Amino acid sequence: MVTIHHRYAVVDGHQVFYREAGPRDRPTLVLLHGFPASSLMFRHLLPRLADRWHLVAPDHLGFGLSDAPPADEFTYSFDSLAGITGNLLAQLGIERYCLFVHDHGAPIGWRLILKTPAAVSAIITQNGNAYDEGLKPEFFTAVRDYWREQTPRTEAGVRQALTLELTRWRYLTGVTDETLVDPVTWTHDHDLLSRPDNDRVQLALFLDYATNLALYPKVQRYFRERQVPLLAIWGKGDPIFGPAGALAFTTDLPDAEVHLVAGGHFLLESALEEVVPLIRTFLSKHL
Repeated sequence: MVTIHHRYAVVDGHQVFYREAGPRDRPTLVLLHGFPASSLMFRHLLPRLADRWHLVAPDHLGFGLSDAPPADEFTYSFDSLAGITGNLLAQLGIERYCLFVHDHGAPIGWRLILKTPAAVSAIITQNGNAYDEGLKPEFFTAVRDYWREQTPRTEAGVRQALTLELTRWRYLTGVTDETLVDPVTWTHDHDLLSRPDNDRVQLALFLDYATNLALYPKVQRYFRERQVPLLAIWGKGDPIFGPAGALAFTTDLPDAEVHLVAGGHFLLESALEEVVPLIRTFLSKHL
């Protein structure tokens, strides 16, 4: 039976929660969750990989069981979240690793890569975007309006993403059999989004998300120059990051493995049995 450890570390004065599994003397896979989730999204995946690899899955500040300092006490940006993650890895003595990114975890991961490119041996992206082609206009129209101006009208559009209805929508859209997705997922996420002041935390990150698009050319140049092994596993029905975002990786990484899987934004909830063999084969080859 695989043992999953649930740990805390103090990083830059903040308590960071992370899940850890697998032998520490084995190659490491660092898993970075997206919005509005936490490392809980990896609860079914960790036991399926821990026999051969060392796994570390932190909760970003403002998410999950990590600290969520008020927005006026901590500068919530993807730079700051990447800084916390990088310092956690340094504290744990992790110098080289494979990176698994999803949603918000992707721009955090891309920043880690650009800062220490030699540290990353391979990349798995599960609906973790790095190309303009992946941005679904239907979702990002309201976000782009908020980038252009912060008014009560544009803020109201973005705040829809913090509702229970939209959180459930993220989990179920594109899923053929909705009974495969545990309702605990979206209710748990919404409970955490509803904590006092957390709305301001998430609004700050939505506003800062514009910096990620500006970072894409640097990330793509890194791909071209390093030719890092990459596995893209993408939900065909993702309403936020479309399949074109997965296929775009082959523009700069001709040898990238791309798999479009029936499902939505959170494939690990509905397509785990299809996803796990793809990940294990990729890790066996490159880690």
